[in-house]
Amino acid sequence: MNLGLGDKVALISGASRGIGRAIAEKLAREGCDLMIVARTSGDLERARDEIAAASGRRVAICVADLSARAGIDAAVAALNDSYSRLDVLVNNVGGMPHGHFLELDNDDWHRGFEVKVFGYMRMCRALWPLLKASRGAVINISGNFAVTPSHNFMIAGATGAALMNVSKALANLGLIDDVNVNVVQPGGTVTGQLKRLLESQADAEGLTVAEVKKRNAGVTGIRRYAETNDVADLVAFLASPRARHLQGTVAVVDGGATKRI
Repeated sequence: MNLGLGDKVALISGASRGIGRAIAEKLAREGCDLMIVARTSGDLERARDEIAAASGRRVAICVADLSARAGIDAAVAALNDSYSRLDVLVNNVGGMPHGHFLELDNDDWHRGFEVKVFGYMRMCRALWPLLKASRGAVINISGNFAVTPSHNFMIAGATGAALMNVSKALANLGLIDDVNVNVVQPGGTVTGQLKRLLESQADAEGLTVAEVKKRNAGVTGIRRYAETNDVADLVAFLASPRARHLQGTVAVVDGGATKRI
């Protein structure tokens, strides 16, 4: 299926590894030129070189911490310097502080909201005029803890729930300004972050990682954990003109772990 993304410009945050990198690779294969943003220069430069070589598309980078206003300003300036336009914005920064509720301090909560709520909101606000001009699309990457809270992952759940509310309201504005806004909610996905989460769960519960994996699969009944490409394929569709009539929705990629029907 031709998604109609040829020669579009996409900005993907958290794009040096994991889900963000898979999204960047997919959009480049579909014909997009990219601005990819992350905090780690080595991983980001490697992603740029490998994606550009594999796709033949232009890939610009910006090393920035999007939990800080200066990082937002740097990303916007880099985009304007490289392209001066934007068709697709994928907000994908993650890495929420986690642990037992009583062990998380105020700084952990503030850091989580700066990353997942304020960071996403500031990116949308700063880039909205470009998206409005191009009749573009916003895809915000959330997570299943937003609807299935855990006492060990309360910050991820609270920020995810807040992000969905912000995205729902932003979709209303999108109907006025002709910008698509949707949320993708991955479940357990095979990344370095999943490994760390499983290790954290195992440590908190006094189990081995293998025992946690087996227990989680038994509880949810899923066939397997998601691969990053499962998420990337969905994001590419939502970013495309073929998904124009999907607005203000949450698309879940968790293999049926949380039933929504």
